[in-house]
Amino acid sequence: MHFLTIGHRGVMGVEPENTLRSFVAAEAAGMDVIELDLHLSRDGALVVMHDAEVDRTTDGSGPIAEKTLEELRALDAGRGERVPVFEEVLEAVRTPLQAEIKDTAAARALAEVMRARDLVERVEVSSFHDEAIAEIARLVPGVRTALVASRYGTDVVDRAREAGAATVCLNIRRLTLEVAEYARKADLRIIGWVVNTQDHLRLARALELDGVTTDYPEIRRIGRLTA
Repeated sequence: MHFLTIGHRGVMGVEPENTLRSFVAAEAAGMDVIELDLHLSRDGALVVMHDAEVDRTTDGSGPIAEKTLEELRALDAGRGERVPVFEEVLEAVRTPLQAEIKDTAAARALAEVMRARDLVERVEVSSFHDEAIAEIARLVPGVRTALVASRYGTDVVDRAREAGAATVCLNIRRLTLEVAEYARKADLRIIGWVVNTQDHLRLARALELDGVTTDYPEIRRIGRLTA
């Protein structure tokens, strides 16, 4: 089985997160999948940013939902990069994407783009929110979905199954053999995040995970060497 290496917000350990520069670097590093985050701007654009506010990752301040795309475009997202929209990422890289959505409104907007561009094969949709996963699954038949969780027990597997997800993305610092085995018995794919050290990579291998999400491109190379 191929062990996936997923670039977290591109390769955010070395480039400004969730920028085209970061995504292009992730593709150049040979990442199997690129993970990104989506929010809606005030005028309904699918903006690529992790936080609900722009303060941490740009030179601006305030909630994304209160800013138009034009206002967001005026911000510096790091090293002169601009805040991208999802459609720009689709054009900038060819690598498969894992798009994390924060709510059902983002699910609906993403569904429109996925249907229009026939992205079912290329884009997996993830979320911490069960209802967002259920909504995208309802709107885009055949879409692959993943439930993300930071604090959890075996209950996360039951939640994923109820939401129709095929994958669980779980915090490597809390991941136990019990949860991993429970997920495997449920025929769920298991991704560990965020794996930035050799110790965590060894743990992911020992637990026989299907892959890891990482901030650093060298984890991919180390992972190949330890396969």
